[in-house]
Amino acid sequence: MKKTIQASLLMSTMAIGGTAMATSDQAIEEQLQAYRAAMMEFGQQLRGELQGAMKEGGLIAAVEVCHSRAPEIAETISAETGLNLSRTSLKPRAQAPDSWETTVLEKFESQKAAGTPVAEIEFFEVVDMDGSDTLRYMKAIGTDTVCLACHGTEVDAKLKTNIKRLYPNDQAMGFSEGDIRGAFSISAAAP
Repeated sequence: MKKTIQASLLMSTMAIGGTAMATSDQAIEEQLQAYRAAMMEFGQQLRGELQGAMKEGGLIAAVEVCHSRAPEIAETISAETGLNLSRTSLKPRAQAPDSWETTVLEKFESQKAAGTPVAEIEFFEVVDMDGSDTLRYMKAIGTDTVCLACHGTEVDAKLKTNIKRLYPNDQAMGFSEGDIRGAFSISAAAP
């Protein structure tokens, strides 16, 4: 029996065999708060390390730190929390989206086009993964001015060469300020 919970922000509905019923909104919301806390921790750690690298060695050093430390930070937080934390994008630098993530990212683009601020765009759903109910969550990542040095339309040639060396299949350039650069993707067993 497949259970589906889809929501934008705090609204949720559970369907079992076509019959809608109230879900444990509190349990879902508590788990989503844990997801958001893990996402914030990831962002703070990576941002701090990137800022330090930029001060010491500029953008090339920052790309090196992002390449080596972003996966390590995600793995550490995942291990500490029991969550599966990652980042992905329709134009990925490192991790291509799976089919569920692609669908959600496309919805995010539609929401942005309809006028929803990127900072407010998130989605969660309980899906069956390998026979277990899993709460999947994504939160859009916007493109700020500082992001454009490595992800924009006019990336320095030397920096671009270094990015291609570290990320041979890189697609994460050509963004403008305010674009959805990607999203955090988090999952764990549903409550």
